Amino acid sequence: MGFSITFHRAANAELIEAIEWYESKRAGLAIEFLAEIDRCVSLAAERPFQFSIIYKDIRRIVTHRFPYSIYFRANTDRIVVLAVFHGSRKPTIWRART
Repeated sequence: MGFSITFHRAANAELIEAIEWYESKRAGLAIEFLAEIDRCVSLAAERPFQFSIIYKDIRRIVTHRFPYSIYFRANTDRIVVLAVFHGSRKPTIWRART
């Protein structure tokens, strides 16, 4: 059984913003983006410790096809998604959430 999943408020806002952006580019692209995010978050929930620590106790999973990374913390029984972050953004933004 995998870990439960919680999204930081800012990570949820980033996800919604990205979904809206992709949908504005092509109908259905947001669904493809969300499926990739779901795949990555599910993988993190099933095997969180397979991903390397990149800052303090924060781990990262990089999406395929889309230029995003998901930053998360693995607690005792859940993962907390801290950021759904575009690769061109400054990492200091999500680091303030740790």
